Amino acid sequence: MAIDDIKANDLIKKSAQELKKIDVIKAPEWAKFAKTGAHKERPPVERDWWFTRAAAILRKVYTLGPIGTAKLRVKYGGKQSRGSRPEKFKKGSGNIIRTILQQLEKAELITQTKKGVHHGRVLTPKGQSFLNKVAKDAKKSE
Repeated sequence: MAIDDIKANDLIKKSAQELKKIDVIKAPEWAKFAKTGAHKERPPVERDWWFTRAAAILRKVYTLGPIGTAKLRVKYGGKQSRGSRPEKFKKGSGNIIRTILQQLEKAELITQTKKGVHHGRVLTPKGQSFLNKVAKDAKKSE
């Protein structure tokens, strides 16, 4: 059972539920007021959006690693409505992404590395087994 065999949404939902059980990963006090980027008008309405974003970032690190905050900001960006003017692309919130990456590092699911000229974070063996276990459980529940 590979991580790639399961749909991304199913993997993210299941791993978000599993990340809630890890003590190190929790939303900071300011997270309930924070927008996820300059292109958003309001903060997220979902209660556990922090864990969903953490699971999505964990999956992105798996698929694209080594990857850093700058590239993840582009991945989680979007078009900003500017009224009657044309839309413009804006990056996602760097503080949210950076904080989640630091929490995932404390949980030992990812680590910083350098591969050639690329600096960034990649999955650790513990992170790999975490995602494999979640994928296996998600596949069973289908």
